[in-house]
Amino acid sequence: MVALDLSASPLIYPESRRDETVVEVHHGQRIADPYRWLEDDRSEETAAWVKAQNQVTRRHLDAIPQRNAIERRLREGWQGERHGLPQQHGEFWFWSYQDGLRDQAQLMVAGGLDQSARLLLDPLEFSADGTASLSLWEPSEDGRLLVYGLSRAGSDWQEFRVRDVRTGKDLPDVLKWIKFSSASWALDGSGFYYSRFPQPKAGAALTQANKDQKIYFHRLGEPQDKDRLIYERPDEPDWGLHASVSESGEHLLIHVTLGTETRNRFFYRDLRQPQEPVVELLNAMDASYDFIAEVDGSFYFLTDLDAPRHRVIAIDLKRPQRAHWREIIAQGADNLQGVSCVGDHLICHYLRDARSAVMLHDLRGRHLREISLPGLGSAAGFGGRRSQKLTHYSFTSFTTAQRIETLEVASASSRTWRQSRSLINGEDYETRQVFVPSRDGTRVPLFLVHRRGMAFAHDAPTLLYGYGGFNISLRPNYSVKVAAWLEMGGVYAMANLRGGGEYGAQWHEAGTKLRKQNVFDDFLACARWLQGEGGITSAKRLAIMGGSNGGLLVGACMTQAPELFAAAIPAVGVMDMLRFERFTIGWAWRSDYGSVEDAAQFKALLAYSPLHQLRDGQRYPATLVTTADHDDRVVPAHSFKFAARLQAAQAKDGPPVLIRIETSAGHGAGTALRKVLSQSADELAFLWQALAMP
Repeated sequence: MVALDLSASPLIYPESRRDETVVEVHHGQRIADPYRWLEDDRSEETAAWVKAQNQVTRRHLDAIPQRNAIERRLREGWQGERHGLPQQHGEFWFWSYQDGLRDQAQLMVAGGLDQSARLLLDPLEFSADGTASLSLWEPSEDGRLLVYGLSRAGSDWQEFRVRDVRTGKDLPDVLKWIKFSSASWALDGSGFYYSRFPQPKAGAALTQANKDQKIYFHRLGEPQDKDRLIYERPDEPDWGLHASVSESGEHLLIHVTLGTETRNRFFYRDLRQPQEPVVELLNAMDASYDFIAEVDGSFYFLTDLDAPRHRVIAIDLKRPQRAHWREIIAQGADNLQGVSCVGDHLICHYLRDARSAVMLHDLRGRHLREISLPGLGSAAGFGGRRSQKLTHYSFTSFTTAQRIETLEVASASSRTWRQSRSLINGEDYETRQVFVPSRDGTRVPLFLVHRRGMAFAHDAPTLLYGYGGFNISLRPNYSVKVAAWLEMGGVYAMANLRGGGEYGAQWHEAGTKLRKQNVFDDFLACARWLQGEGGITSAKRLAIMGGSNGGLLVGACMTQAPELFAAAIPAVGVMDMLRFERFTIGWAWRSDYGSVEDAAQFKALLAYSPLHQLRDGQRYPATLVTTADHDDRVVPAHSFKFAARLQAAQAKDGPPVLIRIETSAGHGAGTALRKVLSQSADELAFLWQALAMP
């Protein structure tokens, strides 16, 4: 079958009013913002615009002949059981469970790993349309009580409730205005510590800046307004305050963050002496310090202090001066991403060219052995306590769905506990990794996944994916959408760009602030390699995709080099780099992006801001912008304004520019599965058409 000619029937887009009077002055430069009115998510005009855009998009996507067949195949891919990593608390084991096409995963409880489980919590009981999701669950030490977080319609805001594990009934406790918070039980189960923000102004919950987070203790049975304030910093409204109780129950650990900055502070309070003030153990904000465990009176930390690829240090609480710090595990050639302490061993998860490698050490740091993984891919988990002998981890690759392994720590032997079903047979596909020289010569890892033995002649439909920010590492992971894409005959390419965390602090910092252009250069270099030396594809058969910071990546690259791409899907992207600081948690991204308040950073932001780099009459790729009405992480105004401007700028004979706005959904986490399925089908159908796939 031949794909439809994208330019045969030009789309008639809804009118997007331009207000030429809206102008801001930054460092002497006047910047017009004619679509500022789309920032008002409560106005009737914005609502009418959203409805009209969705109607145009829906008509176009529904007319693509292969769309329904793609959705049916995706539905088959999501069939089958899927399990989360099990956790033991007291006599109970807990794990999440998805039986196939249910909108939200359930929480199960059992008396043993291999015993039959019973349903403890189903988020569907809180919303008939499946848009309430379980955002957090934390059992008490003895496993008899469970605090859980509910997110509604995809918002980052959570509501905490408490359930009796034996009866399955909720206690009367309900806590609100919680965001970016864990819940950590007191050892005696009397209550838990959590963080919350002040209640936002009426009608501004999805847009108002989130500041002044505070730590509280909630005692069971008491109303929230009686919660005890544990720690606040009114002098530092931008600080994020996150509390957890140590395994011994003797210390309250306080991680202090500043936005998305990787460096942090670390304080603690001795719960045996609650009258004593908080101890500011690490207050220099000179490195990242991730607490691992308390061992013989010392706190173990994973840190990048003097070690961009990380190391493990110990700080004796009786002699906390830096001169007395001890190195437990030195920095190695690979990036040490995470360390857990289970069964009196240190389990160290390394990234080796973006693939997992896991090592076992004793508490003195002596290397014992490498844990054998099922193949080349991604491992995650390894949680638990010093007193436990077992831990669990998941393993996945691009072509193999998740399997969960039970690991006996002392012997490093494992057995498969659960295996999810893959849509495709992994043996029919191959994964390889190449290293592409970027503009400045930096070697950028690029994974390529395709049907085994596939012949290339610069014409393979190819989807290039990237992120490149906030110290986040992209690793091989199974995705039903990617599996379906491979089955359709596509090539999947995933780039590990600077700005991510694949190679440690220096790799991350090389893609931030005034060096953010490095990220786009890396991605564009991968696109050019695919079309040139790699011999994989051509500009007529290459699509790019990314979400959130990856949406910014797609927006920046399609405006800087539109001739390289046939299609682009920027999802929930940060598109207006001059105003991202003004909404919800956007101010926290200055650590990666910088700020318009700084003249040099403003110049750099303007130079790549997707909204501001669009040019009238330019032929841009076929574009499907995606966002959601309850996204209070990257507010939908970013996508609204970008889509309106792109539709106006697109060449008259250019391919479609569409925006898909999901309702009762947010930034991605907790989205009802039927909505995920529908959007995935739309995206793959859009690519099928744009890349003229057979």
